[in-house]
Amino acid sequence: MTRGMLPGRQATLREDVTVAGIGVHSGLPVTLTLHPAEADTGIVFLRCGIDGGRDREIAANFRSVTATEFATVLGDQDGPAISTTEHVLAALYGLGVDNAVVEIDGPELPIMDGSPAPFVAAIDQAGITTLSKARRYIQVLKPVRVGNNGCYGELRPHARGLRVETEIEFDHPLIGCQTFAIDVGPEVFRRELARARTFGFMSDVAKLWSAGYALGASFENTVVVAESRVLNAEGVRFPDEFVRHKAVDAIGDLALAGAPLIGAYRSVRGGHKLNYEIVTALMTDRSAWTYVEMPESVRRVRGHADLGAGFATPAYGPDVS
Repeated sequence: MTRGMLPGRQATLREDVTVAGIGVHSGLPVTLTLHPAEADTGIVFLRCGIDGGRDREIAANFRSVTATEFATVLGDQDGPAISTTEHVLAALYGLGVDNAVVEIDGPELPIMDGSPAPFVAAIDQAGITTLSKARRYIQVLKPVRVGNNGCYGELRPHARGLRVETEIEFDHPLIGCQTFAIDVGPEVFRRELARARTFGFMSDVAKLWSAGYALGASFENTVVVAESRVLNAEGVRFPDEFVRHKAVDAIGDLALAGAPLIGAYRSVRGGHKLNYEIVTALMTDRSAWTYVEMPESVRRVRGHADLGAGFATPAYGPDVS
């Protein structure tokens, strides 16, 4: 892929690639395989290893969302099937992969190191190839906004691909107010976002465990924040790793629109629930968007990060919006 370019044709993987790990909430071992897929397939999850031997295919689409409290969960008429989809979706979206089958043999995707980086490495190992069909984008035509209680998400027109602007605020001396903004493209995703990990607070651990969440969380896959310090031996990977990870989650959730977006998304004190609500609000308002194929205005996109100070919900806590 040429530096700074959005390809005019759809892309998929060159070959299969497999990773394995545990689910951050379930604690269960899981194997994930990324498969190439034909043009116009989109991203499809294939849940195998179910009792009775019947596999389930779930489209990566906002209509498939069944829960958003602690992660983005997809399912169908039979109920939830696949949890914690956001990191692999962010990696596929960030690297420009339109079509793939994500096969997993458990109820939750592996958390790996808590960031999209291991999925980026797997995609690089498989390789990316372009297909003959034109890529179709969803272009935002007018602002769409959702939110309450001081939390909100807004999608607005933006001429140069997808821009993500996140603000978080925690009443904690190590985090406080942070803002981050980026024009999403493969190189900038690798450099600025792929290594940003999920995080949680020691003070929340007992409550989460008692509710059946974060059973697989550890220093190997989560930035753990105590009262006065980060407990992980390596510390943080970015000074503002917390808000960067919120941008990662937003990209993964926005992928559920079903096609790459041409628009800017602003999230203030948001999380998976807010991301899902903004995608739903956009896609159900047919006056707010249109399909386009590689307009001139997005043929040259250079990602960049704008760093500052600013405001969200714990990575393992329920969204407050």
